[in-house]
Formats: sequence, C-alpha cells, structure tokens
Amino acid sequence: MFDGSDYPKSLDEQQFDNWLEMGRESKIPYCYLLIVWDALEEQYLPVFVEDKESIESFEIYPYSTIQEALIAVYDLYSESKISLAN
Repeated sequence: MFDGSDYPKSLDEQQFDNWLEMGRESKIPYCYLLIVWDALEEQYLPVFVEDKESIESFEIYPYSTIQEALIAVYDLYSESKISLAN
C-alpha cells in the first residue's frame, strides 16, 4: 500500500489488516483508522478515532509542517477509504 512517489514509504498490507482488526476489537467504539506518517521515526502509525471531527485536528501529508501528518482515513467496518479535503 501507498506505493509511489506521492507517499514517503510503502505500507505492508498485512500490517494494515492488523490495524483494522485492532480498531474493530477495541473496547472503545472507534469508527475510523487514520494512517499517520511520523517524519522523525520515518514510519506509519495507526490512529483510531470515534468521529470525523477528530480527523480535522491532523494536518494532511505532504502539506504538514509538523512531525506527524495524515496520509489516509479508512472506515473500520466497511474498509472504505474516506476522502481527505485539502
């Protein structure tokens, strides 16, 4: 996943699937999986949120000026990608 020059690094499909499962199994009723790029550690991180309003606090890659930038958002249950508005 995330292959190509638009992304800083590719993401292993199995890791992505593991993150989806973690979010669905959580006792907290998460709805969304956010894939966040940590520029300092040079790795992707999963962030789980309960509502769309929580997504707005993240800066979008590659426009971010901070260490962590939002790469993509997925619905945990339909696994569909949610469009990010710039």
